[in-house]
Amino acid sequence: MLVSLPLAYLLLMAAAATFVFSFAMAKWIPGRKARIVFPAVSAACCLGMVLVGQLQYQHWSSRHMLVLYSFAWFGITVGLFPSRKLMHQYAEEIGRGVKREKYDVPARYTVFAVISVIVMSFMAYALSQ
Repeated sequence: MLVSLPLAYLLLMAAAATFVFSFAMAKWIPGRKARIVFPAVSAACCLGMVLVGQLQYQHWSSRHMLVLYSFAWFGITVGLFPSRKLMHQYAEEIGRGVKREKYDVPARYTVFAVISVIVMSFMAYALSQ
């Protein structure tokens, strides 16, 4: 269904997912590095997913992988939303030079992020068939 859209729309969808993720992470994690690192990592992940899709036995098309990337990136953005204050706090501490031995993250935050990405990936698969 979504794979039948023109490639420009799929690229726009991937760019929107990258923008939303990068904007959220720059807001939640203060510092100049976040504004540079997260868009670069997102673009590398998108290219990596397209390449991996081409190397698969099933040969997933770049359209399928762009849909999967967009939905997965929105999923990780939604999944990290509950832990935004904790990430902000830890990033500020690191910026001030405070080092902890262990940065505790409650299990519910991790479970929510993983479930969010899995659900969005299944939705991407269902909508791309």
